[in-house]
Amino acid sequence: MKNADTILLPRWLIPVADNDADSCGAVFEDHALVIRQGRIADVGPRSTVTAEWEAVESVTLEDHVLIPGLVNAHTHAAMTLLRGYADDMPLMEWLSEHIWPAEARWVSREFVAAGTELAILEMLRGGTTCFQDMYFFPDMVAARAEAAGMRAVVGMIVIEFPTVWAKDAGEYLEKGLETRDALRHSTLVSAAFAPHAPYTVNDKALEKIAMLAEELDCQVHMHVHETEHEISESSARFGMRPLERLDRLGLVSHRLGAVHMTHLLDAEIETVASRGVSVIHCPQSNLKLASGMCRVHDLITAGANVAIGTDGASSNNDLDMMAEMQTASLLAKGVSGDPSALDAANSLYAATLGGARALGLEEQIGSLETGKLADVVAIDLADACSWPVYHPLSQVVYGCAARQVSDAWIGGRRVLENGRPTQLDSSRVMSDARQWGLKIGAPSPSSDP
Repeated sequence: MKNADTILLPRWLIPVADNDADSCGAVFEDHALVIRQGRIADVGPRSTVTAEWEAVESVTLEDHVLIPGLVNAHTHAAMTLLRGYADDMPLMEWLSEHIWPAEARWVSREFVAAGTELAILEMLRGGTTCFQDMYFFPDMVAARAEAAGMRAVVGMIVIEFPTVWAKDAGEYLEKGLETRDALRHSTLVSAAFAPHAPYTVNDKALEKIAMLAEELDCQVHMHVHETEHEISESSARFGMRPLERLDRLGLVSHRLGAVHMTHLLDAEIETVASRGVSVIHCPQSNLKLASGMCRVHDLITAGANVAIGTDGASSNNDLDMMAEMQTASLLAKGVSGDPSALDAANSLYAATLGGARALGLEEQIGSLETGKLADVVAIDLADACSWPVYHPLSQVVYGCAARQVSDAWIGGRRVLENGRPTQLDSSRVMSDARQWGLKIGAPSPSSDP
């Protein structure tokens, strides 16, 4: 017998092996998954696995489906503290008149610590085991993720205007690279360049980021083509659309994770696909802000990698990747007029292995394959909203709620057990967030009568 740490015994298992529709949609019944030293040591029929392996712990999951941990490919974690702060308005009004002023007043290391922990608590309970962040104080985001046992890619944010984090593009880059260097030995957290958007970062800074990304073999995470206004402004200011400008500056490559991409021409879709750019689709945020609708079906048909993100809780208003998968599938069908567009298998792929690819982590996470890190989620399908079960994969995407996520493992460590986080003090996290809500919600002195 071979020794292992944990054997998981679910009723169903969905490995999401690769992007071939037949195999990425495979569902196996009565299989087992073996975890040894933080990695998946074996996946196979239950009888075969249990005859070959002996584990310290066996976990039977009678009516559960096992999937790879969900990858939230784009969020602003700490903005959970601004959830519902400003709603029902277009992007630029929302940003310039409400969110940016609130951030200028409230964002601090303590704000980011509390908001990030609240985000991690929400994400873990909903089956997300890895997130890519873009926010201030990425060192604090990294520290909170490490403490919670959460996998993350933190953004080395760059924006032209001064904030509490940095005064100019040069200082943003300097502090970001210091954060990246400090994470070089972490097994959970890494860093990516995160220039905010084409309209908030100048050519000189973008060229430097392109050069550094090439030298360091580092991903770039950026809002691109989010609104028609962004595109028309770029055309007026630079004489070209944002994607073309980024291409001329050397940023359009397999390293780029382009967030939103709600306004694309046919030629731009071809460019994205041929250059290996990942499109990070945030359907609920785009719908809520009326920013536009990404042509996901056309992108996938062209061969582009599509990932899914929630965006921040201030514009979504949650970090629920289960709901995001369903919305992504339904929206793709409506936009394309094709009911087969972004079917359940491809939606789950985008939320797992597609996300891992966008983050440059596809060799480590995103699928349940031998040798990969054991980032695994169990979903209880014995619920009124997902019972009976004819097609487990369809139920996961179209019928399940986040509350049905019962257990999660990250790097083989159980971080969620029967719906309860094992590394986070939920009561403290909620109390801290409540205090911030009271502080932010109180009238400012200048508004007192």
